[in-house]
Parts: sequence; C-alpha cells; structure tokens
Amino acid sequence: MTGTSSTTTGIGGVRGWAVTAEPFTTADATALRRAYYAEVAGRYWEREVTEAEIDQGMLDDPADGLEPPTGRFVVGRLDGRPLACGGIRLLDPDTAELTRIYVDRSARGTGGGAALLAVLEEEARALGAGRMRLDTRTDLVEARALYARHGYREIPAYNSGQYAQHWFEKPLV
Repeated sequence: MTGTSSTTTGIGGVRGWAVTAEPFTTADATALRRAYYAEVAGRYWEREVTEAEIDQGMLDDPADGLEPPTGRFVVGRLDGRPLACGGIRLLDPDTAELTRIYVDRSARGTGGGAALLAVLEEEARALGAGRMRLDTRTDLVEARALYARHGYREIPAYNSGQYAQHWFEKPLV
C-alpha cells in the first residue's frame, strides 16, 4: 500500500476518512504537526502553549526517519478536511515505531485513529516490519485506549524517551 490511501468508504468500515502518505513538510502535514505539538505540550504543561513554544517545538521535531526508505508520514482527511496525522519509522529491520498520532478534537470518535493505524500498519508491513512499537504518556488516555482497542499490548520499556511512560507493541504478521 506504500504511497496509496485508504478508501473513503473506509479501512475497517471507517466512512469518510482517506489516509495518504505525504511528505512531513506539506502545508497540511505541518499544520497537523503544530496542532499535535500544541496539544501534547499543553497537556503536559497543563496550560495553553504559545505560538513561540510551538515554533520552538517544531524546530526540535525533525522527521527522524519518517520519510522513505526508513519510514512514512500520513495525513488523514475526513470528507476532504485534513484532521489527522501520524508516522512510522524503522527501529530495526523487523520493528517499526508508531509516532505523532494525532486526530483533531473535532474529529475524535469518527474513526480517524483507526484509519491512521490501519494504513500505518500496512505501510510498516511494506517496509518489512513484523511488529509495531510505540511509547506514550500516562495523561494521553485516549491514545492508550485507541492502541489497546487495536491489539497493542503494554510491554517493558524499549527506550528511555524523556516523556515515555508506557510502551506498547503489536505483531503485524
């Protein structure tokens, strides 16, 4: 499925969502990454994040392998509107890491997270990965619930990320 999209009738029955691989730097991808950063930083700091803080966060948020041949970045559109994003990168030849999963608040509960996961898991398989891993924080309860609903199980820490508090894995075979 590399470089293609889910259909608007949906991956897993998700109507209205189309998820396509696109460069990390497109206008839509950048706007979604800014929204992602604003939300995760704001929740962590328990306050609104300033535009200057978002700008700095974006400077500290490189593609880190989210581009071919080591990864992918995708944008999810609900009825044509860019409202979700996410990426994968290879940690090793058999392991992909899920990162920067974001669904705009206005679109939560519509299946965007499921559509992102389905496409990113297929992209990981296309890169040769047999398993997907991720880390997340305790306060991101919606994300943890999404992963658990889609077959991800908590595992021991596989990295020492500054904000990592929970680690998950899912076999892709």
